[in-house]
Amino acid sequence: MTAATDMVAAAAEFIDRTLQNEGAWYRADDVGSRLGGALASYGSSVGAVRGTVRDALRKFKALDHDGTVMLASALWGQPKPGARPVFERRLAAIVLLQTKARMLRHSDLTRLEGFLRSALAQELVEPIIADVLVPMLAALGERERQRAGVVLARWREDPQLQAAADALEKNLTLKNAPGL
Repeated sequence: MTAATDMVAAAAEFIDRTLQNEGAWYRADDVGSRLGGALASYGSSVGAVRGTVRDALRKFKALDHDGTVMLASALWGQPKPGARPVFERRLAAIVLLQTKARMLRHSDLTRLEGFLRSALAQELVEPIIADVLVPMLAALGERERQRAGVVLARWREDPQLQAAADALEKNLTLKNAPGL
């Protein structure tokens, strides 16, 4: 393992452990009911998720672009083989990417596409669009916006991603961005 991979693993472990410690059974039951059991839940509050990500970013200051997207992917996935993905871990991935949206590149659209396809809950899709994709796309330079436009045109033709593409198109920030 490289130092970057070790740091990502340590950050994911820190976030996972903290979210478990912040959880409450009644919130976990509520999330499970709301999402129809599609995702597991620790029962952590949204505030706890945001605070945990903030603390992780303070503790692991050296996270660059690659480390950030690796950490988001680690959090998005299953906590262990055979386990269901966890709602709060996925929410933490979104908060992480939201915090670092201006660092993201057009090439990260593929990863975000995977997140949208595997979200299993509209409660995760909406913040990916509004809090990650919109600021990310707004911060891209002209050439990167053109490349992103090619990906978004493909999304418009894909029934699973068409709603996301439509939501992005309707956003005022994107309407004013040349090339999209």
